[in-house]
Amino acid sequence: MPDRSLIDGILAGDKRALARAITIVERSDPAARDLLHGVSPHVGGSYTVGITGPPGAGKSTLVDRIAADLRTRGWNGSAQPPKVGILAADPTSPFTGGAILADRVRMQRHYRDPGVYIRSMATRGSQGGLPRSTRDAMKLLDVYGTDVTIVETVGVGQAELDIMGLADTVIVAVVPEGGDAMQAMKAGLMEIADLFVVNKADRPGADAVVRDISAVISWDTRPREWVPRVLSTRALEGAGIDKLVDSIGEHKASSEKSGLLARRRSERRKQEMFEIVKSRVDREAQHIVASNHELSNCVHQVESGALDPHTAAQKVLQAILGAKPQSS
Repeated sequence: MPDRSLIDGILAGDKRALARAITIVERSDPAARDLLHGVSPHVGGSYTVGITGPPGAGKSTLVDRIAADLRTRGWNGSAQPPKVGILAADPTSPFTGGAILADRVRMQRHYRDPGVYIRSMATRGSQGGLPRSTRDAMKLLDVYGTDVTIVETVGVGQAELDIMGLADTVIVAVVPEGGDAMQAMKAGLMEIADLFVVNKADRPGADAVVRDISAVISWDTRPREWVPRVLSTRALEGAGIDKLVDSIGEHKASSEKSGLLARRRSERRKQEMFEIVKSRVDREAQHIVASNHELSNCVHQVESGALDPHTAAQKVLQAILGAKPQSS
């Protein structure tokens, strides 16, 4: 059974309860499944903005400025400043397994603001730019009452495509020098961005990068409900942040009107289900192989080259389908 007091604490806006809950899902604690099941009826109110791009593009500064603008100017037509959640994916310490960069270092100005919750999350060996527990942490922030959740990725290339499976609006940040714009195009980020941000736009070549990205976007003549926009910012000074936040709001309104937002969220829920199935099948396979002498021998034969992996995999699948699933 889920910890009802913990769920009630999150619903009541208790930061300590939220922090405990995120730690539970980060550590893949056995209590995580019941916790997520318990909060599921309360999920669906927060709008998620994902920020990705190469290292050094100023993503953390953009997140900081976006949060400040939201808290100052409001969101979605409300007179009240929105409650903002920030999940910042950080590289993992090889010694502790924790996030190397602390949230206090990243965004000190918000730390005393009760309307902003910041959490640094270690990638913990994840191959993409996001920790595996990000989706679950987003749900907990949603239940906590955030109006907007901002997710910042580490910035490790093509694996940044992970953000498309999580965010309602995807922002790709680049800087003028270093060929970041071209790298973004090659890595497939052109396919996922709803908004492009050329940050550090006071540097030479910024206007050319804006033109290049705009040209690539214009070459795509496929019918689409939203044409990505290209914006310039100088996040350190706060220049262009108001237009960026306005564009996020406009993308939200357009996606809601066209039905794109509902379709994206529906696809994400389906994808999440299959990811859970894959994870549980993987655990079940490892359990069955470890406890079955014949299958363990198959693994040794694959290792030695005596048996091809496809034949061995078929035997494992047959064992899984014919076996009673183990509880986990």
